Amino acid sequence: MAYLGPGFQINSDGDTADADCGDSDTAAEISGLDGTQTPRTANRSSPALLHTVKNQRSILALVVSDSNIYAGTQGGELLWYDLSQRDNRPPPNLAFHPAQRSHRFFDSKGPGGISTPRPASPGEPRVLGGQELEIDKEHIWQYAHYGYVYCMLLAKGLNGNEADEETLISGGGDGTIKLWRLDRSASGAIKDSVSLGNGDDSILALALDGTFLYSGRLEGDINVWDLDTRQLIRRVKAHTVDVLTLAVGRGLIFSGGANGYAKKFNQRYECISRWKAHEELILASAFASHNGKDILVTGGNDDCVAIWDIGDCFKQSPKTSKISNEQLIDSLAKLVSYRTVSSKPEYAEDCRRGASCLRSLFKRFGAITEMLITEDSMNPIVFARFKGKPTQEKPGKKILFYGHYDVIAAENEQQKWIVDPFTMQGINGYLYGRGVSDNKGPILAALYAVADLVAEQKLISDVVFIIEGEEECGSRGFEQAIKKNKQVIGGIDWILLANSYWLNDDYPCLTYGLRGVIHATVQVESDQPDLHSGVDGSHLMDEAVKDLVMLLATLTGPNGRVNIPGFYDPILPVTDAENERYDAISNTLLQRNPELGDAETLTASLKARWREPSLTIHRFKTSGSANSTIIPHVASAILSLRLVPDQETSRIQQAMMAYLDIQFQKLHTLNKLTVKIDRQAEPWLGDPENQIFQTLEEAIMQVWGPIGHGRRGSVPVSTRSFTNGLSSPTKISANGSIGAKPVPATSSTLTNGSDHASQATADTVTSIGRRQSDDNSGPISPKPLYIREGGSIPAIRFLEKEFNAPAAHLPCGQASDSAHLDNERLRLSNLYKSREIFKKVFSELPLK
Repeated sequence: MAYLGPGFQINSDGDTADADCGDSDTAAEISGLDGTQTPRTANRSSPALLHTVKNQRSILALVVSDSNIYAGTQGGELLWYDLSQRDNRPPPNLAFHPAQRSHRFFDSKGPGGISTPRPASPGEPRVLGGQELEIDKEHIWQYAHYGYVYCMLLAKGLNGNEADEETLISGGGDGTIKLWRLDRSASGAIKDSVSLGNGDDSILALALDGTFLYSGRLEGDINVWDLDTRQLIRRVKAHTVDVLTLAVGRGLIFSGGANGYAKKFNQRYECISRWKAHEELILASAFASHNGKDILVTGGNDDCVAIWDIGDCFKQSPKTSKISNEQLIDSLAKLVSYRTVSSKPEYAEDCRRGASCLRSLFKRFGAITEMLITEDSMNPIVFARFKGKPTQEKPGKKILFYGHYDVIAAENEQQKWIVDPFTMQGINGYLYGRGVSDNKGPILAALYAVADLVAEQKLISDVVFIIEGEEECGSRGFEQAIKKNKQVIGGIDWILLANSYWLNDDYPCLTYGLRGVIHATVQVESDQPDLHSGVDGSHLMDEAVKDLVMLLATLTGPNGRVNIPGFYDPILPVTDAENERYDAISNTLLQRNPELGDAETLTASLKARWREPSLTIHRFKTSGSANSTIIPHVASAILSLRLVPDQETSRIQQAMMAYLDIQFQKLHTLNKLTVKIDRQAEPWLGDPENQIFQTLEEAIMQVWGPIGHGRRGSVPVSTRSFTNGLSSPTKISANGSIGAKPVPATSSTLTNGSDHASQATADTVTSIGRRQSDDNSGPISPKPLYIREGGSIPAIRFLEKEFNAPAAHLPCGQASDSAHLDNERLRLSNLYKSREIFKKVFSELPLK
C-alpha cells in the first residue's frame, strides 16, 4: 500500500484523484487490530474460496487468526475453519457448492415458468491459483445471533489468567455483542459466549483499544464498553446516520457514517474533526503505519479507497482547554460510588469496577494503562504511564506515584454518617464520603495534575502510577505482582505517595518517616470441649482464656514497655536535626493552641507516637456462645507491634514468637499455643534533605503561602471548656501520694475533637480557627512541618528497595479527616491545592 499523501483517493479503475477532505489531520487503525501490527490474513500465495456444506448464506464478516478463519453470515451463524488442516482434508464435493444448490426462492419459477439464470458453473475458475475450502456442519454455530452478523474481531489478553488466549467478538443485527472463547485443543472451535446487551439497534461495527470496546450502531450511536467489568461506560451520539465502520489508534477514535462523512474523536469522546470522506457509504476503515507515517484508509461504495495523511493528528495545539476542578469533583464522586472494600468478598465485583473506572480515567487523559493481575485472585493493580517529552539539554527523571483505591468498610448500620458513605456530598467546603481522603481524592489530585501538564505539553518526563486494591488488607499480592511486571514498569528515579494527613487542621506537612507493623494472632486451645463453669470449673482446670490473659500480660511492663528481649536494641538515637524538627513542631502547634500543654511534654508525646515502638492488643475472641457461664476451649487475641527504622520485622517476629513460647511453658498448662503472623510491613525513614523533599517544600510554600493567624480552621470554635489537653487533673493514689500523668496528644486533641454533625450545619464564615489574635502579627511559619507518623504503609519501603529510588510522602488531608472512621471527609481547598502542588513537582522534580 503506497503512501499517497493527504486527501488522495484510489478509484476502481486505478486512477488517483484529489479528495475534498475538509480536515486533513485524520487517522486510526484497522478495526480491532493493534496499529503497530500487520493485519493477519490468509496465505497470499494460496488464496482460498470458502463455502459451507449446509447453507447458502452470504458472509458479512471475516477474521483470520494464526491458523483459523472465522466468518459471520447473514443467517446469524458463526463458521470456523482450521487452516492448518486444509492439506490433510479431502477435496470438497463440488456438488455441494452453493452454485449447485436449489434455493426455494431464488430458483423458483416465475411467470411463464422461467427461473432466474444461475451463476457460472463450479467448473469455471473463480480464484486463480487458489484452493476451495469446505466448512463442515460441525464447524457451524447456529443462531449465534438472531440477526445478521455484521462485524467480528479477535482480541488477546481479555482473559487475565491466559494473556495469549484469543477471544472472538461478534456484533449482530439483534443488538448484542458476544465474546466467544476459542478452544485451541479443538482446532479453534467456538465455545461458550458472554453477551453484552446494547438494546435493539444493530451492531454494525466494532473496534478494540486495550480492554475498551467501541461498537457502532444504527441511528449514529457509539457505545463504549469496559471488557474488564463488562460494563457499558459511555454512549456517544456520533452521527445522525448509521455508524458503519470504526477504527482506533494512538488514542483517537474514527467513525464512518452512511452519509459518507468521517469523524474523529479524542479520549474524552469529543468530536474534534468532521470531513466528507466518500460520496456515499463508508464501508470500511483502517489505521496503519507506512514508512513511518500514520495513515487512515477508508473504503466506500463510490468505487474508491481513500488514504488520509493523519500525521498531524497527534500534534496537540498548545491552546488546549483547561481541565476544570468540576471535572475532578465529578470523577471523584464516581470513584467514591464504588464500594471498593477489599476486606469483604461480597464487594469483589465493586473493587473490579472501581479499578476499571480508575483505569478509564487514566486512558481518557492519554496514559498507557494495564491491569496487573495479583495472585490468588486479589484485586488488580492499576498501572498507568504518562509519556513525557524530555528536553535535549537534560533527560527527565521518572516519577512513580503510589496509591490505593480500596477503602475501609462503611456499612453505616448505626446511622452515624451524616451522608451516605458511598454517595459523595459537599457540605460547607468539605467533601464527605468513604475514600475521599484515604486515598481516592489524593490519587485524582495527582492524576489531574499530570493531565494538566499533558494538555499544556509541559510533561517532560514519564510519570508512572501504581494504584493497588489491597492496601487496607496488608497489600496482599502486591510485591509478587510488582516483581513479575518490573519490566513493564521500567526504571524509576523518584517515588511519591499521598496517603496520610496533616498533624492538625492548619499546617501543611511533609511526612518523612513511618513505623512498621507486625499483626499477629495468639491463640490458646484446650483439648476439652466448651464446658459449664458451674459444673466443671475448678482450680484444676486449665482454662484457655486465663492462660491467654496471663501470657499476654507478660508482653509489656510498666508504662507499656515491651518485655521481648533485645526489642529496643536496634533503635537509632535522636539526632540534633531531628530534635530541631520536633521543637519546630511543638512551638508551632503551641503558638496556635496553648491548651496542648508545655513544649517538652508535647514533644515527648510526638516522639512516642512516631519514633518509638509499641505493642497494642486489639481484641479477644472465644469459642462458644456469649453465655457468661461458658468455659471456652479456644481463646485468641489480635495484637500488633509497631516498629521503627532499624528494627527488622523478621528478627522481631522471631524474637516475639520465641518469647511467647518460653512464657507459655512457664504456665505449666496442658493447653496448646499457636502464634500466627497475619501480615507485616517494614518501617520507612526518608531523607528530608534530598531533592524530592526540597521540591515538595518549595511547591507547598508557593501554593499555600505563608501560614499566619488568619488561616481558617476546619472546626468551629467550641464554647465548651477544653479538657483534652496534655495535662490532666491532679490524682491521689491509693497510698495517699499526689501525682499527675500527662495525657498523650492524639489527632483528636490536636484538632480539639471533630463534631461532623454540627459542622454539617455550621456557617463556614464563623468557622475560624483557634483563638485568633487581634494584633497584626505576621506569618507563624513559612515552611511545612516535617513530621513522622505512627501508622504503616506496607508498599513504600518495598518500592524503595525494588526500584532503588527514594520516596517522599505528601499528606493531602487534615487531621480531622476521620479516615477509617465515620464521616470521612476532605476539604475542597486541600484537594485543589494538592493538585497544584503535584503539578509543580511533576514538572520541576525531573530536572533536578
